[in-house]
Amino acid sequence: MYFFDPVYFLYIAPALLLAVWAQFRVRSAYAEAQQVPAPMSGAEAARRVLDSAGLYNVEIEPVAGELSDHYDPHDKVLRLSSGVYGNRSMAAVGIAAHEAGHALQHALNYAPLVVRNLAVPAANFGSGISYILLIAGFLLHFSMLIWTGILLFGCVVFFQVVNLPVEFDASARAKDELVSLGIINQDGLVYVRRVLNAAAWTYVAATLQSLLILLYYIMRFTGNQRD
Repeated sequence: MYFFDPVYFLYIAPALLLAVWAQFRVRSAYAEAQQVPAPMSGAEAARRVLDSAGLYNVEIEPVAGELSDHYDPHDKVLRLSSGVYGNRSMAAVGIAAHEAGHALQHALNYAPLVVRNLAVPAANFGSGISYILLIAGFLLHFSMLIWTGILLFGCVVFFQVVNLPVEFDASARAKDELVSLGIINQDGLVYVRRVLNAAAWTYVAATLQSLLILLYYIMRFTGNQRD
């Protein structure tokens, strides 16, 4: 492996540019939607969405951090950041409903979510050890280590790819539920859609970056073999 290889940065440049643009969109859309009042807080909106689906056993808790909102399928807890939990804005209800959408997916055994959850251990293991194996393999010229590292990093890419439909579906559920429950109207939907669509691009950028890194590793290794 060539450290600080300029080809590596050329490979991932599109994903890095997309990630920067996506983060800018998220911050911009979030800040704008925060200024638009909603009839209830993020926690209240999430509770309405959950209760409408009969998920009374899913609890809602505040969590530290900004945009650290997530659904924990193991404990069946929806955790909302301080800017979402008690905030009465379109940004808050949109993000809260998105996370509630994951709880709905979990209750319905939504297939991509099931696959994603099964892939979590392999992805976590792969992200932690693949780089070590790749570096060791390239330095020692040991093909088996390199291919093992590539395979393990492929688990990370698989997780990222299968995560896309999970996130897109949660956003679609959030928008549908917010409108059908009368929490927001069509004017409010415009701001919610901007926030959730912008967030979706961050997942696309992360997936693209992982895929391009994987292609770089394969290119570098097969190139070395030909040399």
